Amino acid sequence: MTPEQQGKEAAAAFRSKHHLGFQPLGDLAALIEQTTGHDVAVLETGPDEHGLTMHDPVREVTFIGVAGTRNPMRQRSTLAHELAHVIFGDWNDGHDLSARTEEEIRADAFARHLLVPGEGLKELLGPREDLSEADLSAVVQWFLVSPAIAAIALCDCGYSDTATKQEWMALSTPRLATRFGWSDQYESLQNDSDRTRSPQRLLARAVSGYGEGVVSTQTVATLRGISAEAAAEELTEAGIIPKEHQPPWMSAADLPPVTVDLTDLEDDEAPEGSAG
Repeated sequence: MTPEQQGKEAAAAFRSKHHLGFQPLGDLAALIEQTTGHDVAVLETGPDEHGLTMHDPVREVTFIGVAGTRNPMRQRSTLAHELAHVIFGDWNDGHDLSARTEEEIRADAFARHLLVPGEGLKELLGPREDLSEADLSAVVQWFLVSPAIAAIALCDCGYSDTATKQEWMALSTPRLATRFGWSDQYESLQNDSDRTRSPQRLLARAVSGYGEGVVSTQTVATLRGISAEAAAEELTEAGIIPKEHQPPWMSAADLPPVTVDLTDLEDDEAPEGSAG
């Protein structure tokens, strides 16, 4: 079985296991956290960074991190790509995962088929021929994928030929959004994908600790990427008030008796006089 086939079958199995049908996937970070139990974060990184996966085999803990970006479609495909590495156990043993290895080809295929399942594409478009850029835009907007991924999926399902695929792969999402009237939606997606985001379990533990009075407002604010004032207001509005821990007090009568031996301080002999 080729890496392409492996990725396609794994994507279909993932959708089937989690009852996702063939519809577009919404918040991928939340979906991955809820279906796999792994931690996902959106990080502030350099412009050339996209995503990484780290696995602790001792504690069986996996962390997926993706870069904050103004390209929301790329962020979604990166999340799906990293999920593939988790599913296939492609833990980095020191080799370069940026190379076009079979693992990378398989992860790309998984991401494409997870985000744009063929059956879902057929449900959206039906039995049609001679698709236009408007149809491409509809696929990009519906499944929230790049024109490149949409173009490949359309060609795979027989909606376009290779020449059209190559032409559409060169288009950009902002161009399609502007031309076909969904620029406001795309700007909203950009704003969401360009902000840091902490793993949900970590933030939940921090909020719980805040309620117990052992975690500061600033800690929660740092995890949320907002000011301490905004975090305090948010927590208060949610009805989360930190407990006040009073030190235990007791009366003098409740104190245990204490015996002090002062014999070592007494002199057995009178002190010697001094000449005057």
